[in-house]
Amino acid sequence: MADQIPLYPVRSAAAAAANRKRAAYYSAAGPRPGADRHSRYQLEDESAHLDEMPLMMSEEGFENEESDYHTLPRARIMQRKRGLEWFVCDGWKFLCTSCCGWLINICRRKKELKARTVWLGCPEKCEEKHPRNSIKNQKYNVFTFIPGVLYEQFKFFLNLYFLVISCSQFVPALKIGYLYTYWAPLGFVLAVTMTREAIDEFRRFQRDKEVNSQLYSKLTVRGKVQVKSSDIQVGDLIIVEKNQRIPSDMVFLRTSEKAGSCFIRTDQLDGETDWKLKVAVSCTQQLPALGDLFSISAYVYAQKPQMDIHSFEGTFTREDSDPPIHESLSIENTLWASTIVASGTVIGVVIYTGKETRSVMNTSNPKNKVGLLDLELNRLTKALFLALVALSIVMVTLQGFVGPWYRNLFRFLLLFSYIIPISLRVNLDMGKAVYGWMMMKDENIPGTVVRTSTIPEELGRLVYLLTDKTGTLTQNEMIFKRLHLGTVSYGADTMDEIQSHVRDSYSQVALVQWTESVGLTLVSRDLTSMQLKTPSGQVLSFCILQLFPFTSESKRMGVIVRDESTAEITFYMKGADVAMSPIVQYNDWLEEECGNMAREGLRTLVVAKKALTEEQYQDFEPMQSSSVESTHSTYTCAHRRLPLCPQSRYTQAKLSMHDRSLKVAAVVESLEREMELLCLTGVEDQLQADVRPTLEMLRNAGIKIWMLTGDKLETATCIAKSSHLVSRTQDIHIFRQVTSRGEAHLELNAFRRKHDCALVISGDSLEVCLKYYEHEFVELACQCPAVVCCRCSPTQKARIVTLLQQHTGRRTCAIGDGGNDVSMIQAADCGIGIEGKEGKQASLAADFSITQFRHIGRLLMVHGRNSYKRSAALGQFVMHRGLIISTMQVCHHIHHVPSVLLSAGPGREARDGDALPGAVQGPHQGGILMYGALVLFESEFVHVVAISFTALILTELLMVALTVRTWHWLMVVAEFLSLGCYVSSLAFLNEYFDVAFITTVTFLWKVSAITVVSCLPLYVLKYLRRKLSPPSYCKLAS
Repeated sequence: MADQIPLYPVRSAAAAAANRKRAAYYSAAGPRPGADRHSRYQLEDESAHLDEMPLMMSEEGFENEESDYHTLPRARIMQRKRGLEWFVCDGWKFLCTSCCGWLINICRRKKELKARTVWLGCPEKCEEKHPRNSIKNQKYNVFTFIPGVLYEQFKFFLNLYFLVISCSQFVPALKIGYLYTYWAPLGFVLAVTMTREAIDEFRRFQRDKEVNSQLYSKLTVRGKVQVKSSDIQVGDLIIVEKNQRIPSDMVFLRTSEKAGSCFIRTDQLDGETDWKLKVAVSCTQQLPALGDLFSISAYVYAQKPQMDIHSFEGTFTREDSDPPIHESLSIENTLWASTIVASGTVIGVVIYTGKETRSVMNTSNPKNKVGLLDLELNRLTKALFLALVALSIVMVTLQGFVGPWYRNLFRFLLLFSYIIPISLRVNLDMGKAVYGWMMMKDENIPGTVVRTSTIPEELGRLVYLLTDKTGTLTQNEMIFKRLHLGTVSYGADTMDEIQSHVRDSYSQVALVQWTESVGLTLVSRDLTSMQLKTPSGQVLSFCILQLFPFTSESKRMGVIVRDESTAEITFYMKGADVAMSPIVQYNDWLEEECGNMAREGLRTLVVAKKALTEEQYQDFEPMQSSSVESTHSTYTCAHRRLPLCPQSRYTQAKLSMHDRSLKVAAVVESLEREMELLCLTGVEDQLQADVRPTLEMLRNAGIKIWMLTGDKLETATCIAKSSHLVSRTQDIHIFRQVTSRGEAHLELNAFRRKHDCALVISGDSLEVCLKYYEHEFVELACQCPAVVCCRCSPTQKARIVTLLQQHTGRRTCAIGDGGNDVSMIQAADCGIGIEGKEGKQASLAADFSITQFRHIGRLLMVHGRNSYKRSAALGQFVMHRGLIISTMQVCHHIHHVPSVLLSAGPGREARDGDALPGAVQGPHQGGILMYGALVLFESEFVHVVAISFTALILTELLMVALTVRTWHWLMVVAEFLSLGCYVSSLAFLNEYFDVAFITTVTFLWKVSAITVVSCLPLYVLKYLRRKLSPPSYCKLAS
């Protein structure tokens, strides 16, 4: 609340005293137990000063250690631009963005989602029209397919440029060659793209049709009828058999299981492989027959559709009973679409269909990731176009602007269009497909799947790697290591002593029910009861009165049970130490032992209990008198299936449709007071194989690694050390817990003095820093060799990735194995998913999928690096070839050679070869080829086409051969095959080549001489450069 109170600067002597207190507080080694919290809130008293004194990223202002608060230099306040200056600089962008956003919102105005009342088996009673229950994953339809695909292609400048060039050939005054030489390459690119998109679209259509055509049993007054999934409506009663997909979001009414519950598989919804227990509505489950669902007057009130798959608020009401029955509905009473029934047969009433289901609302079209190399080539294409325009203007100037110079200018643009090769995109796409195939066929990283084939080279350009901890760096296999009871601690080697403890004190059953090895066995368990067998053979029976499931907000779970032999009611609860510490009785060992276990790398869990009297439980949730018997032996749990008394505070909270979770938590909190601390447990999550050498290799390669985890600070710090995420020589700076702007201001200044140290920060402190000092924090964090963010939510993980992209402009990679890592993986430039124990959701959402973390080393260092080098070399080869042809065109026109001689087909065919990396070498070799022909073939210059293109083909093949470092038999075959194709084409192109002339010895030795002169100097320079200044990998190899 303090952050919401408007505070004003204090300029009195009391303020100076408060400043001294702040400096003393932050200069201490750590927060002292029992320190006055009021001093922290005083940091807000001078929040107005912070606007004038933001953090500075220089060393100035930190020399005086007396008070951080006053040594900060004043900020350079940027004056806002006004009037015309504002409009010219940024205003027009703001206005255009606002107008476009307004128009888009009008065009895409969606129907407002509302809560609804659904009558059982009566779809006609629905007040509003709901969407069809059809699944549609297609990107286009019949009308938008061609425009959509063309837009995706021509939004790149390269393709748009060649579209304009090709269309210009329909103008007779601008035509300089055959139409097929322009339209054939462009048509090939479009044909391949549209064919691929059409195939993918057809496959999506078939998958959608198969799902929408699945038959389900619909319960009606006349019995069962078969309906298609797409014909299901809100209010229908649908029967789903075992191992059948649930077609829509439903409320669970009945099941064939006697316990009134069933299990469902949700791996297709949330990626988790464990089965989820669902409970039928007790009122409908108790009906004698299935047809009785139509003999009652009942309805379900459901909240409006939303994305959260882990929560639901609704009520079930039966009106024809006296009094009316009201039953609260929660997530355990729902059956979401796209899940699978794992046990029994279920009957549910449909409440959401089609695009209003949870699965569809959580299905977002991931962004089309474009590699940095593609963006760089697109920018380079624009630069080459500007050079092309300048060159054309120069040529027109040399002609003296004679005649229709504007037409000549455009013709020069067409003649020199070789400088921007259209085959560049085709060659790169084919190369990327090969790189992905090589990754999946690598025996050293089995199980690798490439799901996005357009960005393999991104793996070789990464600067930041953001990784999850549990299941990614660790195995996600919990091994019980430590049990602390307050007075005695048990380790893995002393577990046999626990058995005697269990015999003496079986009241701590919740402490040891996790293992049978210590002598306590779970005999049976259902929704209302459970039985345990002690080492002495005694069977303990308990009736389950209430269950409080785990939530991310409470970070704990509990159960209220009644011992059927003694009628004692006990409330057991377990949870994280941060959630349990405030609700347990005072003790002097919990905080210390939690820290000790965390430093050992153990994940801690606190267990507590509270004995409840009959009056206390009646006050929490009264029961009908008929459900409580006087004798313990005849006690049953029948009251759980009877309507609850209206005076129940817990029932009223569960029936609430507004802020239900808060109201339920407030009622449950009345029980969570002064609980007796039972024990503290510690489990170990072991590291995956070869995590340490993999992280060290990545760090030595210059990749900065950030670990984002939801675990506690101490455990995250221990894992960072044990995994060598933080090297042994580096210090660790643990960012203090901050809750206000002033605390963040001072703590960032304290961190600013540290050099070459890893940063460990919690999610709450991170949120405060990003709220007030986003740019300063990111700049400081990026200077750290490693960063550990603990207690992070999935949205925070994705936000950190986005911040790194925006503030650094470097390429990021995110790797994880669980559903909570999907947002981070999709936000990163390159997402890698691990198929782990948490399911395949992260793997399916990622661009690349691997089976173990250690595989990322070879994936990045070998495949990523090679893909980037090969793509860069290929792009340079293609552009180099275009530069050679353009240079030859310039030389022709300088010497007044008719342009039509070089405007025909052979020029276009030559563009299918390869070229030497380094586009700057193109003009050099093009000039040598052209002027060499002028010098050596002065008398036979009428054969300019045969001379120039033969020398060009030989030059390209020779430069490819000189560039290859490791020869492969396929490369040898490709070299000779290329040469053979050119030689064979001479027989079919008699119009341009004189076979008698090119078969003479004079022609052969002169062309060979031109080729050697064009290639030899470049090879010599390259050899000398590698000898005098070898690359780093050559130094390591030697």
